[in-house]
Amino acid sequence: MNREEMSRITHTHHPIKSPLNDDSVRQLLDHGIVRGDERVLDLGCGGGEWLLRALSARPDLRAEGVDISEVALADARTRAAGLGVEDRLVLHHRPAADFVSPHPFDLVLSFGAAHAFGGLLPTLAAAREHLAPGGRVLVGDGFWDREPSPEAVEMLGDFADLATTVDRVVAGGWTPVHGHVSTRQELDDYEWACWGTLADWALDHPADPDGPEALALSATRRSEWLRGYRDTWGFVSLVLRRTSD
Repeated sequence: MNREEMSRITHTHHPIKSPLNDDSVRQLLDHGIVRGDERVLDLGCGGGEWLLRALSARPDLRAEGVDISEVALADARTRAAGLGVEDRLVLHHRPAADFVSPHPFDLVLSFGAAHAFGGLLPTLAAAREHLAPGGRVLVGDGFWDREPSPEAVEMLGDFADLATTVDRVVAGGWTPVHGHVSTRQELDDYEWACWGTLADWALDHPADPDGPEALALSATRRSEWLRGYRDTWGFVSLVLRRTSD
């Protein structure tokens, strides 16, 4: 099974591809969008879930999304048409790191795309290039809540603790104006949704050539989470402003 198809299946019941519930997403958007008529950019938008929620709630908002997946962008266009917001949404098929715009944005957001830039700080550096004076950045990233095992680091990456993560962001010229640390419920709900949905799909498609692989992968990922990083990994979302424009 290719990675894109697996991601589509695993996030069927959790379209926000981060450990955040609907209330947290709404509150983060409220802190990122203060007027309601902003121009918003999502670097690595996938199926456009953040943008579609923002556009649906704010009739004067305009948004653009960038992603390398044609399938995800096509899905975003279809859903935008169904919601009646397609005239306020522009989608770009290209790597987020290569995106250039003739105009700046009042809010730049990026979730689940830090790998495209090489980590959190390079992601913020890229966002800065697109940000209008007085604008805000909404970004999410992992951190180690406790000392991780070497196996957990190998699985997820070499994150810092929460305080060090925020210190590094501040040292990079940013001031947090709002933040959210995902709760245990949000973290658990996300993992159960991803790997349970993948297992469900595999059991519903026993004749599919990808079925056995999907079922085995769901079991592996579930075990890695429960035994490897459930008690050590956390996720923080930050609303940031440039310390000086």
